[in-house]
Amino acid sequence: MPQGVGVVDNHTHLASVVPFAQEMDKQARERGQEPVPVYSVDEMIAQAQAVGIEGFVDVGCELPSLEKAVGLAAGHPGAVWAALAIHPNEAVLHGHRGAPGPDGLPVRYQPWHNTSFDDALAQLAVLARSHPKEVVAIGETGMDLFRTGAAAEQIQRQAFRDHIALAKELGLPMQIHDRDAHQQVIDTLLADGAPERTVFHSYSGDAAMAQVAAEQGWYLSISGTVSFKGNDGIRQALQTVDLGHILVETDAPYLTPMPYRGRTNAPYMIPYTLRAMADALDMPLDALAKATRQNTREVYGI
Repeated sequence: MPQGVGVVDNHTHLASVVPFAQEMDKQARERGQEPVPVYSVDEMIAQAQAVGIEGFVDVGCELPSLEKAVGLAAGHPGAVWAALAIHPNEAVLHGHRGAPGPDGLPVRYQPWHNTSFDDALAQLAVLARSHPKEVVAIGETGMDLFRTGAAAEQIQRQAFRDHIALAKELGLPMQIHDRDAHQQVIDTLLADGAPERTVFHSYSGDAAMAQVAAEQGWYLSISGTVSFKGNDGIRQALQTVDLGHILVETDAPYLTPMPYRGRTNAPYMIPYTLRAMADALDMPLDALAKATRQNTREVYGI
């Protein structure tokens, strides 16, 4: 990483990295492979800061994780901030027992799913209002039709619309989760009016979709998937928007960039993603790092 830039990972799940790594370690040991390192959240933050990652937007997107994200931000002022939402797939489960679940997969209801979606969103709104220094975004919200049955699409769409309204009411940026739902997400944003600062987290669309984002002033947040061999569409999308609308993220513990794909992701991996982005844009790494840092400041005020 360039010296003195201080990049921000604008979408990560710090608390989730620990159990994810523990499970990976367990599986590795059972196969007789090398153990997988397991680090605490504080250790991960220190590791990332050592390679120039100065800030982290930690995303809570299940009802029990909302307070955890806020608590993590409160415990690391000036380094960690929170984004809060009810994930699209979670929204289908809240108060909708008997609703269609993921196609071909068992529906794993948890005790918190007995809370209606409206009540869950109301709890989220209370947290956001009462912790303005810690909560800097609404997200990840949007639509995910990868596994969810078609009959649940309208539940997701209404939940998305409710998050859009809340983000605008609170004057906060919004982080979008969009999986196999590009047109549905765009149509909903255009119909309802997107928040002033709208970010496509771990952007997965193509150049044509990026052109729509560019016309609307939306931001593309790029994850380690930009480094994957088959993702020319993401690299072309990166070239479509202007430099002032590009962010970088890990989505840790998922989407680890090359050459470490398959391992547990963590914020210290950001430099590999930035390098892949700089190569796609044919620009110096330090200039790109500075641009993403400035863009993060403009979107979240951090």
